[in-house]
Amino acid sequence: MFHLLFGETKRCYRSLLRACRPSHVIPRCLIRPRRSGIEVSSDSLLEARNPLTKTLIGQEMLLIDEEGTAIQGFVPAGRVGTFDLTDGVVYKLKNFFGYHGSRSKVQYRVADHIATVSFTWNSDLAVLDNPPVPFPEDRFRFHGYEEFRANCDSKGDLYDYVGHMKLVNGQTISDHIVLDEVDISEKRHICVHVQTHDGPVMKLYIWDKAASDFCQKFKSYGGTPSVLLVTTVNPKHLGGTLALTTMSSSRVFMDADVQPSKDYLEWLSSNSDIANRVAAEVVTKPETVTLGEIFSYIKQEGSKVYKIAWFECTATIDDVVQGSAWYYVSCGGCNSKAVKGPTSLICNSKKCGKREVTGVPQYLTKISVYDESEQAVFVVLGDAGKELTGKHASELVASYFESNAGVDADHCVPVPQALLDAIGQKRRFIVKVSDHNLTGKTQTLTVTKILPPEAPQPIEHLEEKANPSKGFEDAAGDMVRKASERLESGEAKRPKSG
Repeated sequence: MFHLLFGETKRCYRSLLRACRPSHVIPRCLIRPRRSGIEVSSDSLLEARNPLTKTLIGQEMLLIDEEGTAIQGFVPAGRVGTFDLTDGVVYKLKNFFGYHGSRSKVQYRVADHIATVSFTWNSDLAVLDNPPVPFPEDRFRFHGYEEFRANCDSKGDLYDYVGHMKLVNGQTISDHIVLDEVDISEKRHICVHVQTHDGPVMKLYIWDKAASDFCQKFKSYGGTPSVLLVTTVNPKHLGGTLALTTMSSSRVFMDADVQPSKDYLEWLSSNSDIANRVAAEVVTKPETVTLGEIFSYIKQEGSKVYKIAWFECTATIDDVVQGSAWYYVSCGGCNSKAVKGPTSLICNSKKCGKREVTGVPQYLTKISVYDESEQAVFVVLGDAGKELTGKHASELVASYFESNAGVDADHCVPVPQALLDAIGQKRRFIVKVSDHNLTGKTQTLTVTKILPPEAPQPIEHLEEKANPSKGFEDAAGDMVRKASERLESGEAKRPKSG
């Protein structure tokens, strides 16, 4: 246990010594108190940034003593780069602050202990050549489906995940799977369907450097790896269902990389029949319903519990709604609406941080549709409009101004022929039932994706065959559990740092 007093906030422990050694797993240090100091092992640091301004707040690590007690470590922004922690090297650290209770970090913690150890202006690191205490190479703290679900959207502690892969970017795990690294690089992430033992299947979004590491490790195996271990993942609702996303601190391991993945691989080899079962709670694609069933879902009281949901429906386009603009001008950085400032366009989004932006036209088109049961008004957003017309909104707007050179830049472009040509088409839509629908503020449904008329159903092999329908009201709860966040354009907005 720690031999430190954390009850007094901002107290400086100038006389204590510490030793630390970087680990290769996640930003963490392993420490053991001694009479002459504390010995520590660490990995690369996790950047903490202001979620709105993206300003660097500091770097974080996890400190763990010989009995397994963990505590948050912190390097303030002004001292980032001062302490050079190298993998495999052991250090002594002199002087630090101990913060307790409300002064400690709350969001995205990597330790259960309420205190935080902070490096100070006079903290001193010295290499310890012959550390008397051995440090374990790896240390993980795993959560399963139920724990992740209980902490979903809390921005709380970051835990590790281990399980087996079922799909990688929609491809089944086989000896013939090929990763499209160019596409992954452009999208900056990989979507992996994962499962622990015979539990529910979840989507795991692996971002940026972790995605690159995933590709390299995946290719390095002689055969196709099965087990995936990812550290410091953030559980959140995407499209109304539980998903995991990586953080800047996340590390990726497979099959025989570390002991927990080896242990899981051994279990998987002996229990392949169990692992191949698909739990009833698996969520992979939206439920197919009629317009009437969507409105019945909105009206029923039980839907208030679930809030948003995604559904697939087939409807015929009756008209493009006139009287309002069919597009909006977005911020080129974040797609939020841009407004006209004194000298340039301004992004109103506090999360974006850009004041002067380049405007990009995006679809915001209302269409009236119908099927055999009901009529509705859809609003088609962003890339969904391109799926309808074959062209980006920016292309259609630019084409209009090129053909009408004398028109003022503020002129509202009329509905283009490409949209009018869609009238009469029967298409499959992915629609979102939002809080605004459930609270009665609007009956207009948002279209997040328009599917090709004869597109094959994706990942059907993961779905259990449904029993014959007993009516929408009886099955509404099941439909919500099955509702998918398949739309990639809106489902995977993850924070870049803790």
